[in-house]
Amino acid sequence: MRSKTILVTGGSGFVGRALIARLAALPCSVIAPVRDMATVFPANVRKVQAGDLGPGQDWAASLQGVDCIVHAAARVHVMHDTDADPLAAFRQVNVEGTVNLARQAAAAGVRRFVFVSSVKVNGEGTPPGRAYSADDAPAPADPYGISKLEAETALLALAHATGMEVVIVRPVLVYGPGVKANFLSMMRWLARGVPLPFGAVDNRRSLVAIDNLVDFIAVCLEHPAAAGQVFLVSDGEDLSTTQLLRKLAAALQVRARLLPVPVALMRAAATALGRRDLSQRVFGSLQVDIDKNRRLLGWTPPVSLDHALGATAQHFLDARQS
Repeated sequence: MRSKTILVTGGSGFVGRALIARLAALPCSVIAPVRDMATVFPANVRKVQAGDLGPGQDWAASLQGVDCIVHAAARVHVMHDTDADPLAAFRQVNVEGTVNLARQAAAAGVRRFVFVSSVKVNGEGTPPGRAYSADDAPAPADPYGISKLEAETALLALAHATGMEVVIVRPVLVYGPGVKANFLSMMRWLARGVPLPFGAVDNRRSLVAIDNLVDFIAVCLEHPAAAGQVFLVSDGEDLSTTQLLRKLAAALQVRARLLPVPVALMRAAATALGRRDLSQRVFGSLQVDIDKNRRLLGWTPPVSLDHALGATAQHFLDARQS
């Protein structure tokens, strides 16, 4: 990568932190806006004080001399949102806050703006054997996905009006060392030997290792053909929930205790309990096609799924021991 100054928002998050570590090792300058100046980054990363991401944030101090931005900060999707108006809350941060940053970036002469969006812009799932492509018509089904699509649309319009290059990256489920949420819960269950009723799930899910995602973002910062494009990103290796649990168990050096409970029965139970969204994540398929990444950018995932799962499991085991 040629020497440039890159601003990364969301640096305290899972993706942002890994991306900053990757960029800090390259011949470029990295700026990380943070609310907490005690946040620890590599020594050569410059921290700047920033408030909450929103339509009123003044980014002038952060944008001086910046060539490129990776915007990874967002109001993230949660399973049980308690906000009275979730769509309005998502819009304030993910749409208005994003557009506010992008407008100031364009005015400051920023050349390229990489927006970390979500596969939820495409939808919630795919029929067996039918993967989403980056150029499919969007079909978001929840407030988070809707807000990400609205941000994408506004950014592309701003790019057309100002000439600032915009690149949109829609990751699938991101995992890797230090992953939290449901992925961490799965590892805990497996490590404890908890019997799980997922031994007969024949779906297909795309995942993306954090190392593959940050590698792809780094390519999008540099490659001339990325400008104005939308990309989906994954490991390029799809697997079922049952296969994932078995691979994770092997990496954790435990036996997976998976019971072959019929999926139809579990779907019905999940629906009765009001957990249809969780049912889709566990039993449904969601596949993405990354052929566009290979064809347009010459990018293939540098890390295999098995290697990435092994690194994720090892980090989990090391953390338990310490």
